Amino acid sequence: MIIDATDLIMGRLAAFAAKQALLGEKIEIVNCEKAVITGRRKFIFAKYRHKRERGTPRKGPFILRRPSAIVKRTIRGMLPYKQGKGKIAFKNIMCYEGLPEVYAGKKLETVETANVDKVVNIGYITVADLSNFLGVKQ
Repeated sequence: MIIDATDLIMGRLAAFAAKQALLGEKIEIVNCEKAVITGRRKFIFAKYRHKRERGTPRKGPFILRRPSAIVKRTIRGMLPYKQGKGKIAFKNIMCYEGLPEVYAGKKLETVETANVDKVVNIGYITVADLSNFLGVKQ
C-alpha cells in the first residue's frame, strides 16, 4: 500500500499505518514532508525545543531531524516495537521524502479520516517546517 501523506494529520496517519502493518500489510509513505502536525506553531516548536535541549549531546535523547525519520518515529510509537510482532510490522514500513521514481506511475492512496480539511478552526504546521526548525541538513 502506497500512501501519499500530503495534507494528512501525522498522528492519524501513523495510527492507520501502524494498524495496517500489524495486519501484515507492507506500507510505503511518500511526501512525508507535506504531512501536518496540528496545534499552535509556538507550542509545537516549544515541545520539540524542550526535547532537543534535555539531556546531553553524547548520551541523548537524540531528536530526529529528517521529515521521513520524524514520521517513521511517530509510527514506531504506535507499535509494540519491542515485541516480535512489532519488530516485524516496523520493518514493513518505509517513509520517503518526495515521490521516488519507483512509485511515480503507481496509484497513490490517501487516508480520508486523516485529512486536515476534516478538522475545522485549528492551526497546524507541516513536518517540513518542524524539520527546518530542528536544523535539518539538506
